[in-house]
Amino acid sequence: MSGKHAELFGLQIEEARKRLKDVVLETPLQYINSLSQHFGANIYLKREDLQIVRSYKLRGAYNMISSLERSVLDKGVVCASAGNHAQGFAYSCNRLGVKGVVFMPKITPRQKIKQTKMFGNGFIEIILTGDTFDDCAIAAKEYTRTHGMTFIPPFDDPRIIEGQGTIATEILHELSEQPIDYIFIPVGGGGLCSGVGAYFKDHSPETKIIAVEPEGAPSLRAALKAGHPITLVHIDKFIDGAAVQRVGDLTYDICSRVVDDTCLIPEGEVCTTILKLYNENAIVVEPAGALSITALNHYADQIKGKNVVCIVSGSNNDIDRMQEIKERSLIFERLKHYFIIRFPQRAHALKDFVNKVLGDTDDIVRFEYMKKNEKESGPALVGIELDTVEDYNKLLRRMVDYGLDFTVLEPDSDLGRYIV
Repeated sequence: MSGKHAELFGLQIEEARKRLKDVVLETPLQYINSLSQHFGANIYLKREDLQIVRSYKLRGAYNMISSLERSVLDKGVVCASAGNHAQGFAYSCNRLGVKGVVFMPKITPRQKIKQTKMFGNGFIEIILTGDTFDDCAIAAKEYTRTHGMTFIPPFDDPRIIEGQGTIATEILHELSEQPIDYIFIPVGGGGLCSGVGAYFKDHSPETKIIAVEPEGAPSLRAALKAGHPITLVHIDKFIDGAAVQRVGDLTYDICSRVVDDTCLIPEGEVCTTILKLYNENAIVVEPAGALSITALNHYADQIKGKNVVCIVSGSNNDIDRMQEIKERSLIFERLKHYFIIRFPQRAHALKDFVNKVLGDTDDIVRFEYMKKNEKESGPALVGIELDTVEDYNKLLRRMVDYGLDFTVLEPDSDLGRYIV
């Protein structure tokens, strides 16, 4: 039986679980020994990255599409997605034999486009438009109206939310013998958090529900502060699976009632988590999929001795992004720094910099003169990778003592974003 939160919003999560029983995988709830030892807690990962389409989005998409009348399905369905909803949508169209049209932002990784076509298996058409999810959503809805089709939203619909909420039924069934103290849920538009959150508040009200967002796209945090959904003017699109300018109206209503706290995660910190998960646990996740695990760093004191679940939302990560992920991680960890250096115009100046200024483990990873004409007499952009954080101040002292004319280039500054 659904409790008051689910009933209040008309969510039939138990019914959705029955509908999805033969379609989605009941993904593992995996105890991670390394994380548990590190935080002094029992850390479990709900591995939705191992779902059929490598994300939880299949649950909501199939639940909604399969609930439509055949006469409606015959006219076709449309979605807008940064990638994961598109793949769940495409798989559902293929499984149900329905024509679908997928609108994706132009910045969508090629891997996600290819995967969407594969899961659609001839039943879907892809249209790339706009720079953000919100841009392509406007185009998708206009196309839907023009062609008399049905729009399948990525998060703001009860049938989508109750499909995502089926994750909660699996978690609570598997950990029925022990209490769950914390659950960390990644948030973009809020469909996953509202579905899982509503079910948990009804069936495990003592569990603390933590909504985890990218620092560069805090749509839920902003809505909760304002008391209603607002549209963020600028967002960082790097964590594409959660980079949404505006949380849903319905998802906001539910999250405002069930979320205990929100946590904003710097994009660079997410990158560090991605690399650690791969190197230490052989787990491959996309940036949005690493949000919940990264949040553990911010709750280290609260979760000691507790039972904790992190939802790993997806693993659709394009390998072409790995260099950027490493770069962002190193900058966040303060192990990579950029300088504009005006070398003295004399012989051996660059050689002396390498031999007398750089430390034994300092490594030049980028060097380029910045002027097109007479470039060797102009300033140079120099990127230096360090072994430890402590090496940075030592390097700065040697640069000052040597008399170098230099400027520290902050990656988050306007100039840094433009050059680096």
